[in-house]
Amino acid sequence: MAGRFGPVTGRARHPVIRIAGGAAALVVAALTLGTLVAVALRADGGPSLGPADWAAIRFTLIQAVLSAVFSVLLAVPVARALARRRFPGRVLLVTLLGAPFILPTIVAVLGLLAVFGRSGILSTALGWVGLGPIHIYGLHGVVLAHVFFNMPLAVRLILQGWLAIPAERFRLAASLGMGPREVFRRLEWPMLRAVVPGAFLVIFLVCTTSFAVALTLGGGPRGTTVELAIYQAFRFEFDLGRAALLSLIQFGICAVAAVAVWRVSLPSGLGGGLGRVVERWGIATPGLRALDAAAILLAALFLLTPLALIVIRGAPGLLSLPPSVLQATFRSLVVALCSVMLTLALALSLALMAQRARGLVAGGTEALASLSIAVSPLVIGTGLFLLVYPFADPVRLALPITALVNALMSLPFAYRAIAPALAEVETVRGPLASSLGMRGWARMRYMVLPALARPMGFAAGLAAALSMGDLGVIALFADPGQVTLPMQLYALMGSYRMEQAASTALLLLACSLALFWIFDRGGRMRADA
Repeated sequence: MAGRFGPVTGRARHPVIRIAGGAAALVVAALTLGTLVAVALRADGGPSLGPADWAAIRFTLIQAVLSAVFSVLLAVPVARALARRRFPGRVLLVTLLGAPFILPTIVAVLGLLAVFGRSGILSTALGWVGLGPIHIYGLHGVVLAHVFFNMPLAVRLILQGWLAIPAERFRLAASLGMGPREVFRRLEWPMLRAVVPGAFLVIFLVCTTSFAVALTLGGGPRGTTVELAIYQAFRFEFDLGRAALLSLIQFGICAVAAVAVWRVSLPSGLGGGLGRVVERWGIATPGLRALDAAAILLAALFLLTPLALIVIRGAPGLLSLPPSVLQATFRSLVVALCSVMLTLALALSLALMAQRARGLVAGGTEALASLSIAVSPLVIGTGLFLLVYPFADPVRLALPITALVNALMSLPFAYRAIAPALAEVETVRGPLASSLGMRGWARMRYMVLPALARPMGFAAGLAAALSMGDLGVIALFADPGQVTLPMQLYALMGSYRMEQAASTALLLLACSLALFWIFDRGGRMRADA
């Protein structure tokens, strides 16, 4: 009888997978649950919540709800237009919709300031007609930035739902003489009812743990999130008890949202289909064409204009950046590469263990790989500080801790990319490999790793880009002498050196996209080979 990684007799001879998987599980559990326990013990008997803390909780919930609502509402017409229109550049536009996910937050904020800030192009245009400038700081600025980041994510999720509607249903609706309203009520609304709640909750979860947006656009005490309150209590007041209590509240909010993501979506009841793309009848009227074109054009302008301004304003000073920026770039690259290695090691070890195991062990491994979604990076950073502080200076460990936490934050995405590909290769090629007696390292080298080259390359690129642009844990630990590139960019913005900030933002953007492209392309080339 053959097992998933070889004959049953071969499992006991090669315990490396179990050891590696168990070690990865212990690391993830220690960094998530362990740091949470450390925070909880510190919060025991600590200070109670004050008015400012309750205001931060309210602001966190309000901005997350508004950001999710606007992101989803604006994404629906864009996704619908992309689903039913074919035009030159459509594939490129859909690909660009994934760019904000790997875009460094601080770079996007600078781009949004170039468009919507007091000296931005929109305020300048309003001045020409005698109107005052736009004030971007505060609740509306935070929501605007979150919509910029998360509307493309909502478009991608909803677009997949639209494309998943069986093509035969639209053919049948056309043969029955249904108009656009009836098609929407019978086919599209059930899909939206199934997809939109999940998209809403995913975006809500992302916005509750947003740090850099609130730090740069919050606009003072009235625009403070729980994440930012943890940072302030830790960094400026050194009130560990208050930081720990706020960390537990942050975890509770994220845990509830994470559980709801898995439970709220309703089945659409559409059934299966042949997957063919067929012509949509009744949508060729000039009015519908104009609406779809307007939705696509406005979305493209909203997403691409800030990035274009970053390039235009940052390019002239790119070659005259100070040495401190170049040193910060080197640190960020080192942290990103270390984060990539840690992410791949954890994701591959857990995926192998889940593929090998059954029942509760497999389910528990998958849940553990996704656990960091519900834990804020600042919560983990606070817990690590509490654990390390009695034995060593956490400031000296700022860069290793940042790489470790960044790897943990990338783990859910890397695991979701690797685990399905591993299951497929074991299903398709596993029986033949087992019949040939291929086990252990030979099985990994000749069967598993070549098949996983493409998803591992994508996971590595994603982890590198996310780590390169992270402005989170490093803000807790780093001193001015060992900051990363996002922290250096934030310092330049805080000192109003906007020309150097624009060039630094362009450098950070180029490094993030280059790392993603190199790893993703490398995985594709290895898979093609």
